[in-house]
Amino acid sequence: MSGVPENAPQHCPGTQSEDAGKASACAGCPNQNICASGAASGPDPAIQIIKDRLSNVKHKILVLSGKGGVGKSTVTSLLGHALAARNADANVGILDADICGPSQPRVLGVRGEQVHNSGSGWSPVYVTDNLSLMSIGFLLGSPDDAVIWRGPKKNGMIKQFLSEVDWGDLDYLLIDTPPGTSDEHLSAAQYLSQAGLSGAVVVTTPQEVALLDVRKELQFCRKLNLPVIGVLENMSLFVCPNCKTRSEIFPATTGGAAAMCSELDVPLLGSLPLDPVLARCCDDGRDFLTELPNSPAVVALKAIVEKIVATCEKTSS
Repeated sequence: MSGVPENAPQHCPGTQSEDAGKASACAGCPNQNICASGAASGPDPAIQIIKDRLSNVKHKILVLSGKGGVGKSTVTSLLGHALAARNADANVGILDADICGPSQPRVLGVRGEQVHNSGSGWSPVYVTDNLSLMSIGFLLGSPDDAVIWRGPKKNGMIKQFLSEVDWGDLDYLLIDTPPGTSDEHLSAAQYLSQAGLSGAVVVTTPQEVALLDVRKELQFCRKLNLPVIGVLENMSLFVCPNCKTRSEIFPATTGGAAAMCSELDVPLLGSLPLDPVLARCCDDGRDFLTELPNSPAVVALKAIVEKIVATCEKTSS
C-alpha cells in the first residue's frame, strides 16, 4: 500500500487515505497526529529537531527487552555507571523512557531531585560529575503517582524528552525503555531514525519464558532496521557468597541466550550473575561498582561494556 510509513502498525490505512490518523488501527501509532493533520506526506518535523538537539551526543543506545522483570532498568543503570567510571572524561546520560514505570531515579539514588527548565531546555539531574539522568519520575508530585496515559500522550512525552532535554556534549546516551514492542519503542526508533542511533542492547534472562519474548524484540529490531549491538543475559547464575556454590535460579532449559544468539545470528555480549547485594544497592540508590568492585558481576559487566564500546566506535568510524 502506498504511503504507509515503515513504523506503522498493521492495517494502516496509508497516509493518503481519508481515514489517515482517524481509523482504529491508528490508535497509538507515533504518526497519528501528523497523519490526522494532513501533513503526513512529508517527514515529521520533530525528527529534524531531535537530530539537531542530539547532534552533540556521539553514541545513542536503546536498552530493550520483550519481557518485563528481566532487570533491564538495573542493567541500564549498571551500564551507565560502568561507562562513566571507565573514563572520567566521558559524559554519559540516561533517558528513562519507561513513562508508566520510571525506576531510574530510585536505582540511581536521585529521588526527590528537581528538573530545571531554561531557555536551552530541561536540565537533566546529575548522579555523578559525568553521569546524568532525565525521567518523568522527576516531574511527578509523588513517587506513588500513577501515570495513566494512552499511547499518543506517552509518545508526546518521549518526543519532548528527546527534543527538549539539554544534555550538552555526551559520549553515550542510554535510553531505558519499557518491555514490549509498542508505542514507546516505535516512537523512540522513529524519532532517532535520522539522529545516528548506534543500536540496541537487548536484555534477557536464561529461561525460555523470557527468551520467547526477546525473540520478538529481535524481530522488531530487524523490521525497523535497528542494529542490535548484542544480547545481555542477566541473572544467569547465583553464586552463594558463603559456600560459593553455583545455582541456576532461572534454568536455561533451551540453552539460554547463547543458544538463541547462535540461532538468530546476533552477538552475545555476556552474562551477569545474580547478586543479592546488587538488588540492595538498587533499592538504596548506591553504586554497585564502588560497593563491590571485584565481584563476579562487576568483572562480567566491565567485559560487556568493552564490547559495547568497541561496537559503537566501529560503527561510528
